[in-house]
Amino acid sequence: MNLNRRNVLIRLIGQQRERRCPVSSESKEAPANGSIKPFDDIPGPRGPLGLGNIFQYLPGIGRYSFDALHLSGEDKYKRYGAIVRETMVPGQDIVWLYDPADIATVLDDRTPGVYPSRRSHTALEKYRKDRPNVYRTAGLLPTNGLEWWKIRSELQKGLSAPQNVRNFLPPTDRITKEFVSRLKQLGSAQPTGSFLVEDLMPAISRLNLELICLLAFDVRLDSFSAEQMEPNSLATRLMESAEVTNSAILPTDQGFQLWRYFETPAYRRLRRAQQFMEKTAVDLVSQKLLYFDEDQQRLASGEHGSKSLMEEYLRNPNLELNDIIGMAADLLLAGVHTTSYTTAFALYHMALAGPKVQDRLYQEAKAMLPDVGDGRIGAAALGSEASYCRAVLKETFRLNPISIGVGRILNRDQVLSGYRVPRGTVIVTQNMISCRQRTYFRDPDQFLPDRWMRETKEHVSPHLVLPFGHGMRSCIARRLAEQSILVLLLRIIRSYEIEWGGSVPMDVKTKLINQPDQPIRIRFKPRQAT
Repeated sequence: MNLNRRNVLIRLIGQQRERRCPVSSESKEAPANGSIKPFDDIPGPRGPLGLGNIFQYLPGIGRYSFDALHLSGEDKYKRYGAIVRETMVPGQDIVWLYDPADIATVLDDRTPGVYPSRRSHTALEKYRKDRPNVYRTAGLLPTNGLEWWKIRSELQKGLSAPQNVRNFLPPTDRITKEFVSRLKQLGSAQPTGSFLVEDLMPAISRLNLELICLLAFDVRLDSFSAEQMEPNSLATRLMESAEVTNSAILPTDQGFQLWRYFETPAYRRLRRAQQFMEKTAVDLVSQKLLYFDEDQQRLASGEHGSKSLMEEYLRNPNLELNDIIGMAADLLLAGVHTTSYTTAFALYHMALAGPKVQDRLYQEAKAMLPDVGDGRIGAAALGSEASYCRAVLKETFRLNPISIGVGRILNRDQVLSGYRVPRGTVIVTQNMISCRQRTYFRDPDQFLPDRWMRETKEHVSPHLVLPFGHGMRSCIARRLAEQSILVLLLRIIRSYEIEWGGSVPMDVKTKLINQPDQPIRIRFKPRQAT
């Protein structure tokens, strides 16, 4: 090891050993109470001699993997119970929560004057703070406190209002319809008249990239054109850059964070990916700014259907151009694969469920689209007539959420599962594991959309299925993502029966967001034209 790097590592270990989990004055002065157990008594792995458990995540050495946090989470649940304290490195603890009552205590905290905080995307924060000429803040993902709320409160105006999201439905439906009509070109013909797509995931990702660019920037990338299918095309490189960045988040968030002192391989991958995404975001925002006045004239005359997100933001006097560029980069980072992976998991579960689920969904889709060729999915129908499709999506989120859970930093001392947990502790909920326990769900391993239908609804804690987070810090583009997925599922099932062609079960890789661990191999059987 390079001598300078070795000295940095020795100094960093010493600093980590001196650190202690922050304790508020309130907890220091609190009288002893035998019914509340101390923080140090929370069970969980501390590592040999208290040096931390990070070695257990090293490839080829440890029992765990950052690529399989759901497996390590399940193992810790079985070993230690519903609350687990894991020391990653000295002075850096994570408390994992499985009990929905504890999850509610943390996520429903309303400490006056304090905003929900988390420790995530720390390397992305460094990258952006090192570039003040481009970014005013580190953006929504890593930022906390009042600085976070100032940008969140302005950026959410274009995405959170239901009417704004409904305005994006016509172009979403139009592009999705184009995609479904193109499906046959992606597969190989079968003797039965069906066709087999060996891996649908790249196509779904291209569809969602196309949707993000149209809705956010009013730009069609033509992601399925021969030019954009090339390895060095804009569309291909954007998808790869988003995947590389997301894959680098967990390894850089945990452990000694040596990338703060010198460029590690993980940070180098993130930096290079972000440089490309940043350049693309700057180009797209600049193009929107260049034609802003012309777009406003077209909008006023009725030639331009609806404002893109960037138009909304450029009209907002409380947003600076740096904020808009940061949001553009965040949309490109978070808006493609999260939606794509969820769609893939939904198709997997629907294909395995067979006619029991697909026939009911088909009847719903047929009622909404009597004429599959000319029909359009309207906002009213998507809200009132797509109840079963929404149940399919909710059940998909139960079994395969976007991430394993929700992260928070405690704003004040809390009592969780009978233990006093001090302010400043990093908390990560384990919703994915909890959602597969008989304690909380009937037949937890079965895909049963009926459990979410009004007439057969199960009594379930509202703090278990949280695919988009919770409260003020929930995903800013939740409604837009759900709308896109619902439209695609309805369009596919309206035209095809589907069968799973891969191995069973399909597991996940936890690259910050949960992605399928195998190709999305699906056989499509065309329905009779009606």
